[in-house]
Order: sequence, then C-alpha cells, then structure tokens
Amino acid sequence: MPLKDILAALVVIVVWGANFVVIKVGVDEIPPLLLGGLRFLFVAFPAVFFVPRPKVHWRYVVGYGVTICLGQFVFLFLAISLGMPAGLASLVLQAQAFFTVLIAALVLHEAIRPHHVLGIGLAAAGLALLDLGAGGETTVPMIGFLLTLAAAVSWAAGNVVLKGAGSVRMLSMVVWGALLPPIPFLLLSALFEGPDRMVDSLAHMSWRAAAAVAYLSGVATLIGYVLWGRLLARHPVARVAPLSLLVPVVGLLCADWFLGEKLGFWQWLGGGVVLIGLVVNLFGGRWAARVRETLRPS
Repeated sequence: MPLKDILAALVVIVVWGANFVVIKVGVDEIPPLLLGGLRFLFVAFPAVFFVPRPKVHWRYVVGYGVTICLGQFVFLFLAISLGMPAGLASLVLQAQAFFTVLIAALVLHEAIRPHHVLGIGLAAAGLALLDLGAGGETTVPMIGFLLTLAAAVSWAAGNVVLKGAGSVRMLSMVVWGALLPPIPFLLLSALFEGPDRMVDSLAHMSWRAAAAVAYLSGVATLIGYVLWGRLLARHPVARVAPLSLLVPVVGLLCADWFLGEKLGFWQWLGGGVVLIGLVVNLFGGRWAARVRETLRPS
C-alpha cells in the first residue's frame, strides 16, 4: 500500500475512533433517530447543489445510501442510546471487516483464504469475551450488542456495494447517497421519538450538540467515508476492511479519557483477541507464504 494511502487510512482511524464519543455526546441531548436525520441532512445540503452526481448506475447510489448511511446508523445510534458503551461500540462495529470478507466472497467471488478463516474465528472468540451483561466497571446490554452487530452487517454490505460500483468519485457518492437517509430518519423519529421531543431538542440544542452534528456530518462522514471509499476502490476488500479494526484503539482511549468508561479484565482480553484476529487477517497470508518458502526443498 503506498504511503499516501497509509496516511489516509490513519486519518480515517483517528476520525472514526473519536466519532463514537461524539455520537455519545450527541444522543445525550438529541434523540438518536433525529440525530441521524440531522447528520445526513447536513451531509447532503447544500453540497448536493455543487457536487456532480456520481457516474455510476443509480442502484449503487441507493445501495450505498440504504446500507452505509441509513442501516448502519439507525442501528448504531439506537445501540449507543440504549446503553452500548461508546468504546466497546467502536470495537464491536469492526466485525464489519469480517462480514465484508464473507459478503464479498458470496457476491463478488473473492477468495477466502485460511488466514481469513482463522482471523474471523479469533474475532468471534474475542467478541464472546466482551462480558455481555455484567462483570467489570462497564457493562454491555445485549440489545445494544446485537444492534451494533446489525450496524456492522449494514456497513459490510455497503463496502461490497462500493466495490461493485468500481471507480467512482467518492465525494459524489457520499453526498448523493446522503440524500436518501434524512426522510426515513425523520419519519422514524416522529413515529418513535415523537414530534414534541423533536421540536424540544431542536429548540434547546446546546453548542455541544451542534458541534456533535457538525463533526458527524462534516468530519466523520464527508472526510472519513470519502477517504475510506478511495481505499476500497484501489485495494482488495480483504486488505482494506480489516484496517478499520484499528479504530477501536482510538475509540477505547477516547471513551476512557472523555467519558470515563472503564473496562473490566474480560473486556480488555476480548478486545485484544479481536485485534489479534486483525493481525492474522492482514498478515497471515504473507506469513504463510514465507513458511512455505522456508519449507520448500532447495
């Protein structure tokens, strides 16, 4: 991977790692579905009047909007509002890397290597160690865990949509894909959170909540997903997707520093096992090739 792509990946890691703390700040003041609607409303407008439509079939734009924009954040915002710790959400969401490999194998017929299987197995074991329910200073509600996994599946499906779209200007895809989510988000907010709560939240929005909306729309979405999409377009899915497993390193540290989320032994152990799965997924093929080369008769 060229240096400029490595630097782009690092920017995404930091931006998305801090994103989970910002979501927590946002949902503390704004109902989660309304927050999602505001996020994508400000991604799409006024940029859609200045950014040309992506030069791909409309089904890819709709697919991107449904999966990465709408599905992922409906589930994630609800999960965090229902008590899913921000730091652990940043970790569990990275199961998308493994869902991406599996969906890409089914849809795009990309090969699954033995080291991918081992990495997925390690990640599954790590997730099982996250101490669901009790024990440790930070607990994980089952509904929050399951919603975060659903968000991971949505993100993974969106990764494969982007890969199938081929070469596309990501700024155009992000902006035009963001046209779809605001109306469903706002309708869901009106239905489940109530018009009175929506109006009250908007009328009494603090600077912290406004800053959270600005970060989520401008930084986490426009900057983060444009860079992420470019990486997916230039490199195999199985190489790019696992890089996001570094996001929880930033996410867990930010949650500790800014929210005071303290993890127990089993949660740290589970997180470590998931990250080991990342290492295996990223470098297992290279290591296996070296072992075969070493064992090959001269």
